[in-house]
Formats: sequence, C-alpha cells, structure tokens
Amino acid sequence: MKLYLTSSPTGSYRGGEPEDFKGFNPANGMVERLKEDWPACARCLVIAADPDAFMGNDEMRFYFEKVIRETGLPISGLELCDGRNGEETAGRIQEYDMIILGGGHVPTQNAFFHRIGLAERMKGFQGIVMGISAGSMNCAETVYAQPELPGESVSSTYQRYLKGLALTRCNVLPHYQAVKDDILDGKRLMEDITYPDSMGHTFYAIPDGSYILQRDGTPVVCGEAYLIAEGKIRRIMENEDKRICT
Repeated sequence: MKLYLTSSPTGSYRGGEPEDFKGFNPANGMVERLKEDWPACARCLVIAADPDAFMGNDEMRFYFEKVIRETGLPISGLELCDGRNGEETAGRIQEYDMIILGGGHVPTQNAFFHRIGLAERMKGFQGIVMGISAGSMNCAETVYAQPELPGESVSSTYQRYLKGLALTRCNVLPHYQAVKDDILDGKRLMEDITYPDSMGHTFYAIPDGSYILQRDGTPVVCGEAYLIAEGKIRRIMENEDKRICT
C-alpha cells in the first residue's frame, strides 16, 4: 500500500486566495510521487465522511474526479461510497487501484467506517490510499478525535480516542496553520485541549501542503510539520523529507 496522509491536498483550508496550480498541490513533491505510484489507468473510489450528506458527497466525487484529471493522472472513473451503497461498495474494495478517504467530522466518519467493516476489508490492499483531513486521522490504529464542534471538549460522553483503520501508527492533526489559534468552548484548541491530551501520545500537526507518505511501512514527513507530545510542541520539519519513528 502507498499511503498519503494529507491535510488538504488541493488548497488551503479557510484560504481566500486563489491557488496557482490545478489539480493536486505539487508542494513538497506530492504530485511527483503520486505519478511514480500511479497505475496505467486507475479505478478510483472516494469514501465520504458523512454517509448521509448525499448532495455534498456527489459534489465531492465530481470535484475529485476533476482534480485527478487536471493533475494528469489517468483514471477509468471515480466512484463514490456513502450511505446509499456503503456495504456493497466496501465489499468490492480490493477491485480499486486508488482510494480517497474524504474530510469531515472524525467521529462521524469513524462510525461509518465501522458500519461498513472497512478496516477488515482493506487488509492486504496494494493500491494507493489518500487520506484527507479526517480521512488521514482515521487511518491511525488508535485515532485521536481532536474536539472540533461546540460542546465536544466539555462533554463527558465525547470519545477522544477511537479505533481506526490501523493503516498507520501516525496520528495526524491537519490544517495546523488554520486552527492553531482556534478557541473552542472558551478554551484554546491547542494549548488547553490538545497539548494536555498528548500526555502519553504523539501527534503530528501538519499545515496544508504537507503530508506523510508511507510506502514501505515507514512513514516519511514531507514538508513543514510539528510534533506534539507530553504536553509540548516542537517543529520537526520545514520543507524537506525526514523519516519519523512511530
């Protein structure tokens, strides 16, 4: 499996400026590496984060087919997996060459993945998997579901650790450049919520344009990245590659 754990592979989250590229973001060599891994004419699948958001999911499928083609990656088509066909499509997961795990609300997507038995069905998959934001977070063996919606950080029932797809041991925190100063439930998202949650855990905070590539079982950070562990943060990467231990 070639696993791309991205924050946003197509542009800047909350960004207002138009991008100077079409297709996937070429920053930090991602397009170059995708072309190395891409088969002659890939059969692709995008799996939604919210299985019941049918209109938005249809728009997402159309958008990512456009992105793939604009990148110059040959495909035979891009299918969608959501609440309308989840179990049936998951049962054919090994037929695809490339799978996109869409972005959205981590617990909602995690519950959908469990409902369709995705972790078990993806065992032995040999193609390309691209996680986007929540999709990257849910690739971990144990997922850190960083509180996101109002009320989640103060809820006694909100589960911050979930069972994931177990494709990697890396816990990704996406969109770092956009969310690092966010306030949730009257608390600082990073300093008051995420840093304390990192006691006994390791999180990799990456801005849009950075990603983690795992080809041989060893994850490689590509681009700017920060390590959050034991209540502290430090920059581990700027704009180059570095192998990381998990």
